[in-house]
Amino acid sequence: MVYRALVRPLLFSLPPETAHELALHSLSLLNPRIVANIFARSYTDESLALNRFGISFPNPVGLAAGFDKNGIALDGLAALGFGFIEAGTVTLHPQPGNPRPRLFRLPQDHALINRAGFNNAGAAAFAKRLVKRKPNCVLGVSIGKSKITPLDHATEDYLSSFELIYNVADYVAINVSSPNTPQLRQLQQADQLSSLLTALQKRNQELQQVHQRRRPMPLLVKLSPDLSQEQLELSVDVIVRLGIDGIIATNTTISRENLSSDEKEVTACGEGGLSGEPLKPRSTRMVADVYKLTKGAVPIIGVGGIFTAADAWEKIAAGASLVQLYTGFIYRGPSVASEINVGLARILKQEGFSNLDAAVGCRA
Repeated sequence: MVYRALVRPLLFSLPPETAHELALHSLSLLNPRIVANIFARSYTDESLALNRFGISFPNPVGLAAGFDKNGIALDGLAALGFGFIEAGTVTLHPQPGNPRPRLFRLPQDHALINRAGFNNAGAAAFAKRLVKRKPNCVLGVSIGKSKITPLDHATEDYLSSFELIYNVADYVAINVSSPNTPQLRQLQQADQLSSLLTALQKRNQELQQVHQRRRPMPLLVKLSPDLSQEQLELSVDVIVRLGIDGIIATNTTISRENLSSDEKEVTACGEGGLSGEPLKPRSTRMVADVYKLTKGAVPIIGVGGIFTAADAWEKIAAGASLVQLYTGFIYRGPSVASEINVGLARILKQEGFSNLDAAVGCRA
């Protein structure tokens, strides 16, 4: 409540990216125990714990990729009660991203529009930092194509990033769905997706032998909410056929549906991916579609418009095993993960489920 009454108005008086950088820098400097004591109380409930793709998650609420691209504040973020953190998206080549301004708020809609363009210091720098200090949490790393890499060399680009971050990740998310890197979304087409994922799975098996891991690195694919039903079916078919471990549904949308903000305000933001409450219905439908297409056999991370426990419950009931938030974290503040977990435990009890596993897909 302090955040929403005092801190958020201050941060929202700053340009969005400036506020983001200030928050990230502050979290990187503070002791994680201080962060937990000030902003969130740790909350554990056995009913919320679950295992997916060989990883034990203390709770299902994660922070989506995009907030900490370079992995500089992971300890502080982990102290806020998230069950897992997804860092990145990182690319093989360091890149500044698109010109500023590139992040915009639509407060009336509880939404953001961003066209950051994978601004990050590169996979090598990320791995070097994390080798020295891995955070005390389940860590996913999102990898994407470098802007300077031609589409016909995308596979080599992803493979190089994958090799660099292999030893610091608990799972790897393959981002082929950001709207902010030219041509990237073409990699969701069945033939290109199949080629990319086949190469990654082959390299994954090779690295497993080299590093003597008990099992291959879990690979997840992040899909766009803007896929047609036919495109979604073809992409999911590839993912199932190749034995990919999970699907993240969804990335941001280029659609401007469900907005109540002034049209001029929206137009002034320009191009970019929309996230937040307006994305919620679309992403929840896609979670349900993916759950049905995979017959519940492929774990889903549900993303899009999650602000409350009720929002998270919608995704879980539709078929998501885990959920992630980004815009909800910006608007609701550092206690949001703990608040959602407390609420989810209450909802599970009210709905008559003894644990989260039993509830996944109950309304798909």
